[in-house]
Amino acid sequence: MNQQQISFLAFFLLVLAAIIGLLASVYTLDEAEQAVVVQLGAPVGDPITTPGLHFKLPFIQEVRRFDKRVISWDGDPNQIPTRGEQFISVDTTARWRIVEPLTFLQRVKNENGATMRLNDILDSVVRDKISSTDLVEIVRSKDWKISEDDLEKVQIAGEEDEEILMQEVKTGREELVKSIFDQAATQMPEMGIELVDIRIKRIDYVEAVQQRVFERMIAERQRIAEQFRSEGQGRAAEIDGDTERSLSEIRSEANRQAEVIRGQADAEASRIYAEAYGADPEFYSFLRTLESYPKTIGPSSTLILGTDSEYFRYLRDVSVQAEENE
Repeated sequence: MNQQQISFLAFFLLVLAAIIGLLASVYTLDEAEQAVVVQLGAPVGDPITTPGLHFKLPFIQEVRRFDKRVISWDGDPNQIPTRGEQFISVDTTARWRIVEPLTFLQRVKNENGATMRLNDILDSVVRDKISSTDLVEIVRSKDWKISEDDLEKVQIAGEEDEEILMQEVKTGREELVKSIFDQAATQMPEMGIELVDIRIKRIDYVEAVQQRVFERMIAERQRIAEQFRSEGQGRAAEIDGDTERSLSEIRSEANRQAEVIRGQADAEASRIYAEAYGADPEFYSFLRTLESYPKTIGPSSTLILGTDSEYFRYLRDVSVQAEENE
């Protein structure tokens, strides 16, 4: 290898080293990032919060990137007793962001470390506030108004539920959440964090208490159902009694009217018979005797009477008259 080749190789290696050094010293940040430059594990200079192209010493310095955006925190549901010794399960959520990346790096290192600290701080604050507050203040708003439907429901459910419903709300859910936020927010700056918001996602009885509540609700509904059934049976008996009474009255009136009609018909028939008899007694007697013949003398009848019997007087007179005509 001659001198010229050696010079070319050295120049090539020098350019390659320069390119590698330049690439190692350049880094970029986007709009959602901020960074701290660390040299041998110690922060160097001020945090970089502006997006764009930035430089650092190659190889001995590294860039620790942090998110500028709002980050969510979701705690695990905790079983907490209220001031009235009612155990409830409280599920909370919060939103936070990194505002001092250098402090954040020094105190909690990264988001995992911040999450662990938030678990301790927020859970502790929530537990303290919930345990010193009545259940009605936790679940109800201060400006909540009792409606007529609510009053009707508790009147059916019982005196205990009515007493709970009528309890006065002095602070309410919003004030409780605000006090939790205010107390927790004071502990965030020491970690370079700003607490944006905190909310109670869900409040429920713990499983053991919940089962007792369900059993009480079932028993209460069964009692109400039994009350409705009893009232329905009483009403049904009342309706049946009214129906039977009305039916008896209708039947009695119908029988009375039938008897009146039959009496009037019998009287009318008697009157007609009397008039007919008075008009021609002989003809009436003749007609009634002829009507009796087919009723008393039939194919299977045996009647023994004398020829001079009064019963056959009209038949005998007819026969004599027929012979005289001949």
